[in-house]
Amino acid sequence: MDGNRRWARSQGFTDPGIGHRYGAEHLDDLLAWCHDLGIAHATVYVASADNLTKRGSSEVAHLMSMVEQIVAERLLEEGNPWRLHLAGRLDTLPDTTAHALKAAVEATAGREGAHLTVAIGYDGQTEIVDAVRTLLEHEAAQGTALADLAARVSEADIDAHRYTPDLPGADLIIRTSGERRLSSFLLWQSAGAELYFCDVYWPGFRRIDFLRALRDYARRRQHR
Repeated sequence: MDGNRRWARSQGFTDPGIGHRYGAEHLDDLLAWCHDLGIAHATVYVASADNLTKRGSSEVAHLMSMVEQIVAERLLEEGNPWRLHLAGRLDTLPDTTAHALKAAVEATAGREGAHLTVAIGYDGQTEIVDAVRTLLEHEAAQGTALADLAARVSEADIDAHRYTPDLPGADLIIRTSGERRLSSFLLWQSAGAELYFCDVYWPGFRRIDFLRALRDYARRRQHR
């Protein structure tokens, strides 16, 4: 969900951080579109690990407060169908943000049929490293010799140790704002995904833009 600050500047706001509020609010729209169209799995890239270390402290604090006040709180509302999952290292987040997200995960755990993954403090390369590390730790605890593990390790073994092992890989990845890169998003899960890059900044991303992405995805899958 890229381009919040640039959108704010283009709208004449003197504080580009206002774009983060509009961007967070816009998540409601995206989830409503997905729900209406029967899309049961959505992952949103809220903040990369790189964002949290390289952005100014005041901007990061503002973004985290939007995550707490808008994303986490609204998932708790009665009638919201989405079950929350998290991808990323929560220990890199402020305590209040990590607590709010964990509370939302627990509160929505009983919901079925619609799954929202929030990637925050996330890096795709780090996820793969963490998956391999936890696989090695698990096998070591079982007494498996390293040579034996190396001889039989498979994609499924690593897949079982990623942040959200029970959720499917990506079918379609949409990046807004005109950038043409993945920025380490779902590197493992995107192996078979279609990629769609849109010039519109995230807060200005419309339903028609979403439908165009889906049509493009359907056309490409049809000709595979």
